[in-house]
Amino acid sequence: MSEPWAEDLPLFPLKAVLFPGGLLPLRIFEQRYMTMAKACLREETPFGVCLICTGAEVGAPALPEAIGCTARIIQWDMQQLGLLQVTTRGERRFRIRERRVREDGLTRASVEPIDDDSDAPVPARLRSCARLLELVIADKGARLIETPYRLDSASWVSARLTEILPVPLIAKQRLMELTDSLQRLEIIHKFMLQHGLAGAEKP
Repeated sequence: MSEPWAEDLPLFPLKAVLFPGGLLPLRIFEQRYMTMAKACLREETPFGVCLICTGAEVGAPALPEAIGCTARIIQWDMQQLGLLQVTTRGERRFRIRERRVREDGLTRASVEPIDDDSDAPVPARLRSCARLLELVIADKGARLIETPYRLDSASWVSARLTEILPVPLIAKQRLMELTDSLQRLEIIHKFMLQHGLAGAEKP
């Protein structure tokens, strides 16, 4: 399915990985991203979040990973002049086809949307993953994870666990790129076993 933003999506390369359905708070102060955020709010359009492959969040345009996720601003505040605080929600993954850097340093891209995960119920052998997530929700709640909670969904559970577990960023990126939710959940379960998390049980 084509998307109206696919031909000219502004990109925000970050030291972060965003999943569809995930929440990502941002503090925006660089002029290029301030202008981008204001345009997205005005036009009710998303921007793209990509993990930085080479470079930094501030300064010269960074080289992004080829696959990212669109982000839509759902809350914003500017209590301090020149500092925009926003909360974004991940919506849809995409693959960069062609990118270009404008004179103001903002990268824009033509992208190809990626289909949603092939979802499945959480199988019995992996239910410890859902139990761990349930514990996190009970402790942190809406500060990290937005309702509705879908603890029976392999796609939702694997995405939320990847976001919150202390997994290296490049590993989060590769897990985000997967469209097989059970494969992602299996990898997360192995990580839990290796680190003795929340009573993960061997199948």
